[in-house]
Amino acid sequence: MTQTTRIVACPTCSKSVRWDDSNPDRPFCSERCKLIDLGAWADESNRIPGSDMEDELLSGDLTDDREPT
Repeated sequence: MTQTTRIVACPTCSKSVRWDDSNPDRPFCSERCKLIDLGAWADESNRIPGSDMEDELLSGDLTDDREPT
């Protein structure tokens, strides 16, 4: 059985990328594009939308239980 290599667009720069084991950065074209994408998630430029109600309900789960220093 012959497998064809899929070609996809890098999510960061849109360059054509091989989707196979020879590309350890897939779906990105390079480590640089991977880090640019990670930075966008870290500074919340990329995010998954949710409702304000969920944000309010879940924010209570983030309390700091450590003893004051």
